[in-house]
Amino acid sequence: MKNPEKLIVYTDGGARGNPGPAALGVVIQDAKGNIIKKFGERLGIKTNNEAEYSAIIAALRKIKALYGKEKTKKMLIDMRMDSELAEKQLNGIYKIEEERLFPLFIKVWNLKMDFGKITFSHIPRAQNKNADQMVNEALDGDGVATLF
Repeated sequence: MKNPEKLIVYTDGGARGNPGPAALGVVIQDAKGNIIKKFGERLGIKTNNEAEYSAIIAALRKIKALYGKEKTKKMLIDMRMDSELAEKQLNGIYKIEEERLFPLFIKVWNLKMDFGKITFSHIPRAQNKNADQMVNEALDGDGVATLF
């Protein structure tokens, strides 16, 4: 891989009530921090953990739609999330014990095959404000919040 493109992706999911009305938020940036795309989407009634996984899935699907399968095979994706549970499960540190997360984990795992390298990192909530904002805009607005 010669100079692969790197993206930094912030994801967040939230539910008001657990389960309750839920939404996801995603912010996709280039390696210099320039925002390429940010969006949020209402998910219906879900748990917080389901919303967190849904955000990761939505981010990977959006990147694939924006760049195409050939280009994504060469990309480095740095996925950053404030969900320690999702990060540790995706890195094989924690087992998945919540049955409703199995199909979401498998979707992420299958999507990973279309990318060069993906890292999953836990970040403090304070560093994930933009993705969190997209979650809240989707929940408070018409269900979809898209910028760019």
